[in-house]
Amino acid sequence: MKVNELDKNKVYFVTGAAGFIGFHLCKRLLDEGCTVIGLDNINDYYDVKLKKARLEIIKQYSAFKFVYADLQEKDKLVEVFKQYKIDIVINLAAQAGVRYSIKNPDAYIQSNIVGFLNILEVCRHNRIKHLVYASSSSVYGMNVTMPFSIHHNVDHPISLYAATKKSNELMAHTYSHLYSIPTTGLRFFTVYGPWGRPDMALFLFTEAILRGEPIKIFNNGKMERDFTYVDDIIEGIVRLLNNPPEENKEWDKELVDPGTSSAPYKVYNIGNSRPIELMNFIELLEERLGKKAEKYFLPMQDGDVSKTCADVDNLIKEIGFRPQTSINDGIDKFVSWYIDYYGQN
Repeated sequence: MKVNELDKNKVYFVTGAAGFIGFHLCKRLLDEGCTVIGLDNINDYYDVKLKKARLEIIKQYSAFKFVYADLQEKDKLVEVFKQYKIDIVINLAAQAGVRYSIKNPDAYIQSNIVGFLNILEVCRHNRIKHLVYASSSSVYGMNVTMPFSIHHNVDHPISLYAATKKSNELMAHTYSHLYSIPTTGLRFFTVYGPWGRPDMALFLFTEAILRGEPIKIFNNGKMERDFTYVDDIIEGIVRLLNNPPEENKEWDKELVDPGTSSAPYKVYNIGNSRPIELMNFIELLEERLGKKAEKYFLPMQDGDVSKTCADVDNLIKEIGFRPQTSINDGIDKFVSWYIDYYGQN
């Protein structure tokens, strides 16, 4: 089992620092006494005020430096790496959202493909000790074997968003193979919690119920999701940061296991591994809010899947961690934050 302690002598570069997961990661690293360089373009995919409110919290730390830039601006990235002696890169910046990728595909190519290539290039030219990047459970696409395993083939994505995330894994592997850059891809499963994204189900449902508006329930409610609390996601990331992957000397070219490689490359699922039915999820939220939801049932959306569940065996084996936060506790913490932040009761 690997050592899970953070190296406080290293400089951590976090892209998407004003985003949901990026904010929580920056705050955790800063609370641990690390030096963090955060980058974000503060785009308007969702409420900019929420992003700026997150950013104001982490800007209060003296060990935090903020860079306003876009991953597509390669010259700015080069300048950042010249100015700061960055050791570890955590790329969380991306154009998120399955449905939005159907409406606005260009944004995903520019941010998730071009932007990620720029990250790989600056890592290559600056001898970065470890690149950790956000992938997604959406890469499993048409897979139906549960739980989803890193050893499963993921060649059948059903949204452009998923395809860009799978592309990130392929691009990272190429750079790990060609330039020996240690890269770790993290397939996140339905992350939720305080300061969450307004386009995600828990946020949308809470907002609508409190306003007395109907909530949209797709696939007529026959959905299961592996909801994963944000603190568990952050714990998984933190434990992996100073554990860069090594070449697998026993990798078999005949078997070609997708979960490992002859290059210093790894992917991990980070999920709760306990899927919950969507209707049960809504019931828990109604109970916490003390108010029933008006339900509007709809068919399955394009690009969506009916169930997700993470196999986290390699996470447990290699860093001794698995997400533990119950859905009850997670919903309670989110609602408490939402009411406090928006002043509703």
